Amino acid sequence: MPVIATAPPITRDIASPYRVGSIVIDPPVVLAPMADVTNGAFRRLVKHIGAPGLLVTELISTVAIHYGSDRTMKMFDITSEQHPLAVQLFGADPQMMAEAAKVAVDQGADIIDINMGCWVPKVCKTGAGAAMMNDEATACRVVEAIVKAVPVPVTVKTRAGWHYGHFATAGLAKKLEEVGVQAFALHARFAVQGHTGEADWELIRQMKQAVSKPVIGNGDIKTPQDAARMMRETGCDGVMIGRAAIGNPWIVRDVVHYLKTGELLPTPHFDERCEVALTHVRDLAESLGEFRAVHHLRGQLPHYFRGYHGASRLRDAIHKADTIADVETILKECALHVWGTGESDAFSE
Repeated sequence: MPVIATAPPITRDIASPYRVGSIVIDPPVVLAPMADVTNGAFRRLVKHIGAPGLLVTELISTVAIHYGSDRTMKMFDITSEQHPLAVQLFGADPQMMAEAAKVAVDQGADIIDINMGCWVPKVCKTGAGAAMMNDEATACRVVEAIVKAVPVPVTVKTRAGWHYGHFATAGLAKKLEEVGVQAFALHARFAVQGHTGEADWELIRQMKQAVSKPVIGNGDIKTPQDAARMMRETGCDGVMIGRAAIGNPWIVRDVVHYLKTGELLPTPHFDERCEVALTHVRDLAESLGEFRAVHHLRGQLPHYFRGYHGASRLRDAIHKADTIADVETILKECALHVWGTGESDAFSE
């Protein structure tokens, strides 16, 4: 993780809330949008365990909304306990984006977030996602169209730029601020990096200095200490937690607690992990159906047990599961193994 050596520490209360328009984000911790992860079931789980100040949906296609895709409409899955909630949209057509934003608000969105950071080719080849950083005029037209179309705040999540060394975000952010963007989230990697290499937090500091609206830092927050250090070193208004929360919703709880108190919470025991993993798959089954939910989470459920003795065998078994009963049986068998080993020895593969 890079350490900013040239910049003095920022003196501020890192637990202070910030505002997105009229919406107060308290605590200043946000669950990042993640494709195939931040569905309604996971958002409810994280809200219950971690109580972040803001949740964000997985990215939703405005083209699919335009054509009335039933599967896409089910992706909203907005329930009362999720607020405040930002719906993240991707697309490159201003009129279609504005129409989709209206639909999202009708579905219950408190904030519309525009994806300008997704580097996946199938998104970028349409001119959407991170490709918008290479077309500032379109980016501004999209934002302006959405701002005029909906009564809720509009935000943008972006990467630092497309190529290494081309820090496009600060200049673009100034222009987007002028047409109505109320906050920015910066994943401090370049689009060509994907998830490789390290996030350069210095870029978050530079973006914070360039704009007057709140800036939320994202990238390589793996511990509560990381979150506090990012806020102190960059001056960002909030932190956004992404991949570290997969199979570990407690990281959000831990960050929230640490920012407020400076104290580290104990890690959850194996039985709590089992209970939460089952809650996750059962909730998702309510919207997707049991078979689809279990298959959807085959790759995510093992993350709840990373580091435990026998975790690789558990992963292999879950990858063959078809029903919730299968998952329950696998976890019960694994629990017998773990408790037989002893909780204190359970992290020795």
